[in-house]
Amino acid sequence: MNHILFTSLFLTILASFKLILFAFDQGPLFHLPSNLTRFICFTCLPIKLQQNPNSQNLVPKWVFGIKVAIYSLLLNFYCDNHNLPRVLRIGLRPVHMYLEFEIFLALIKFLVTITLGCDLEPQFNEPYLATSLQDFWGRRWNLMVSSNLRFAFHEIIHFYLTRDAPSWELTAYFVLNGVCTVVEMAVKRTKFGMRWQLRPVVSWLLTWGFIVSTGAFLFFDPLQYDRYDIRLT
Repeated sequence: MNHILFTSLFLTILASFKLILFAFDQGPLFHLPSNLTRFICFTCLPIKLQQNPNSQNLVPKWVFGIKVAIYSLLLNFYCDNHNLPRVLRIGLRPVHMYLEFEIFLALIKFLVTITLGCDLEPQFNEPYLATSLQDFWGRRWNLMVSSNLRFAFHEIIHFYLTRDAPSWELTAYFVLNGVCTVVEMAVKRTKFGMRWQLRPVVSWLLTWGFIVSTGAFLFFDPLQYDRYDIRLT
């Protein structure tokens, strides 16, 4: 993951979809004050004005410090181990991607908050604590981007990163997770789902086992993520 991903995601895709929604009086840009600086920032960056400041669950600052430390250890680990076993690399990929996104977006939020003097919605809600697919995709993972790119073609990101023709594996990954999330929600509403509830630990293991296993072959391999692990080192 590098500058190509962030520029393609924010400037090419995210900004375009926000402007399309704005043209129809929809989306996060519609109710912004008539200030050019704010308009540019809220168009090009994955940020949104905080609607209910009192309802936000503040995470202690030391938690973010731990994330930065883990990310630094991962980078050093990649530098010293260029030929990691495939199983270990598959396990580290989701952690690496999440921490990179979390740190980068947190820095953007911090700078924009200081510059514009306004409170912003959080981009993540501790996704590693998700105990279901509905919890992960609906309430915890990359909230700003997912709320604006519900119908975006992720194959565009594939092209920007690899310069290869789309293989549609990324689309298959998100369609599969979407279908399984719908099925999960339907099962929860049945008598069986309401009567038999898994323990949080078991539910957490099943959720992350599914996300990591499907992501390993349908998300990271098409993006050739190994190349970006090496570039970062």
